[in-house]
Amino acid sequence: MGLVSTDDGWRMPDWLWERIEPLLPAPPEHPLGCHRPRVADRDAMDAILLVLRTGMQWNALSATGICSSSSAHRRFQEWEQAGVFHEIWRQGLLDYDEVVGIEWAWLACDGAMGKAPLGGAKTGSNPTDRAKKGAKRSLLCEAQGVPIGLAHDGANRHDSKLLAATLDSLPIERPEPTAEEPQALCLDRGYDYPWVGELVAERGFTAHIRTRGEETALKLRTPGWRARRWVVEACHSWLNRNRAILIRWSKKDENHLALLQLASGLIAFKKAHAARLALGQTG
Repeated sequence: MGLVSTDDGWRMPDWLWERIEPLLPAPPEHPLGCHRPRVADRDAMDAILLVLRTGMQWNALSATGICSSSSAHRRFQEWEQAGVFHEIWRQGLLDYDEVVGIEWAWLACDGAMGKAPLGGAKTGSNPTDRAKKGAKRSLLCEAQGVPIGLAHDGANRHDSKLLAATLDSLPIERPEPTAEEPQALCLDRGYDYPWVGELVAERGFTAHIRTRGEETALKLRTPGWRARRWVVEACHSWLNRNRAILIRWSKKDENHLALLQLASGLIAFKKAHAARLALGQTG
């Protein structure tokens, strides 16, 4: 008997599985039609979500009774190569946009660093952790904190150097900004460089960059004031609830990116579902 019970809280609710299942590719067929029975897709996805949330080793999955570690990891690799996790993120944003609506008027971008003990591609010396191996992610969020763009690299990569890749990573179509409906991009003083302003303007955003010392003065003059970009800090916190992201154990950068995309898609799907419940809708 496995260590994980049926009501452990890690498994997908039915409403989420109904949205993810259609995004999964059809299983490959054995040329002789004599392969062993394939592990159910839902069990494999439950196992992947357990790894994402707890940061546990893939080899530990067999003891949970959900499915074998080899089956879960093989399915993860299969779905990563098929672009499933990117599609989950994209569909989550489309669902959120349909129910709530993405607020393009005020966007925020910022980076966050984490540990990467095993190293691998797109890791680097963390300047805040005694030069140990670390990873950095850069997030672009809409006004409610839902991630709509992301990029990742080594911890020694400056936030501003990831901005272009982050802005270009949107999985959904972005509406064109107009004079009546501009799209502001809030950035902290780490992006206070002339070339950053040019890069942002080239992509049609209106940059709002706090210069060095300006934010401190505002906080002193206005008690309780906080910058609009606080939503991206909240989103980083939501992602860090997944211990496979808080500490990067993936050596392959494409695997780490897949986990980031999956976690981002789950944020969007859950916020859309919460909005439906608030409106009295089901499903």
